[in-house]
Amino acid sequence: MTTTIHLPPHRLSAASQRLRDDVRSFLDGELEAGTFVPRCDAWMSVADPAFSRRLGARGWIGMTLPSAYGGHDRSALERFVVTEELLAAGAPVAAHWIADRQMAPSILRHGSQAQRERYLPAIARGECSFAIGMSEPDAGSDLASVRTRARQVEGGWEITGTKVWTTGAHFAHAIVVLARTDGSPADRHSGLSQFIVDLPAPGVEIRPIRTIDGEHHFNEVIFDAAVVAEDSLLGERGAGWRQVTAELAHERSGPERYMSTVPLLRAWAEQLRGQDGGAAAERELGRLTARAWTLRQMSLSVAAALAEGRPPEIAAALVKDLGSRFEGDVVETVRRLAGIEPRKNGPGLEGLLAEAILHSPAFTLRGGSNEILRSVVARGLGVR
Repeated sequence: MTTTIHLPPHRLSAASQRLRDDVRSFLDGELEAGTFVPRCDAWMSVADPAFSRRLGARGWIGMTLPSAYGGHDRSALERFVVTEELLAAGAPVAAHWIADRQMAPSILRHGSQAQRERYLPAIARGECSFAIGMSEPDAGSDLASVRTRARQVEGGWEITGTKVWTTGAHFAHAIVVLARTDGSPADRHSGLSQFIVDLPAPGVEIRPIRTIDGEHHFNEVIFDAAVVAEDSLLGERGAGWRQVTAELAHERSGPERYMSTVPLLRAWAEQLRGQDGGAAAERELGRLTARAWTLRQMSLSVAAALAEGRPPEIAAALVKDLGSRFEGDVVETVRRLAGIEPRKNGPGLEGLLAEAILHSPAFTLRGGSNEILRSVVARGLGVR
């Protein structure tokens, strides 16, 4: 017996459209002032703490958090509007993205009162960056094979292990670490717990991982018997797998999972508007635009599910799988049909294409490889 994934269509309200207009006006002003240049994959790779603070001052970070914790009591759909515009503009949002996207909801849901009061207002102001300590060496996308250990010691927890591909750990104020507190790796999903570790910290070493473009976005984070306070435990001891799974729904379903190369697509569309690119180019632009619109509707449906408290893990995995393939197809189509030579740090379309080419190998890996995501979807549908 199989089931289906239900993604009902959703329309944004007139108030959401007014919010969109406000965000566009702000971004136009920022572009005119030269505070940023549109970039591909900017949500992951371009951090500008001052820009994040300006967004926080406008109430566009921590939007869904309660006002009691510095948030703005807005809906997930309103947050979707803001993030969509930031991504389309290629704005430098990496300094707050992870904290706002998944750690704020997780801390709100699972954190202690002290953790909520400490971290959530700072996140909403755009003043607190988070990294995620999930992936480990030699584990591939098998998140359950966690070898990092946390053992209870006098006054706290001692954490030993290594995390890799930790985006932004070199500028983060804190990292949430998934570690085994009980049992052995053979226990898989049981016995895992999460900890909030403030950075920098004694016993924690952050080593840069340079990507093919020579940039520093990722890190290896080594915990060498690092001792953290007892109240660093996030949520329940042994409930780490359930908590992480809920976080991944936020990580995998957002518009960043298909919009990383939208600045490139927009720049190519502008080029075609100003010249005759040929029927083949116009046809492919139309196809990509139609796919982007479909993915947008799917992602919007997941945002609505989150707003209503419905578990969207399976749908989120599907959106991420389809979206990451779309991002790569944008790169290949523009490279094939734009008639330009990609040039790193070049102006306009040349630079965007070069950047997208260099980042594209990660699209189908981060947030879970496409093969893992398809197995999540298949199990959720009851396919054997």
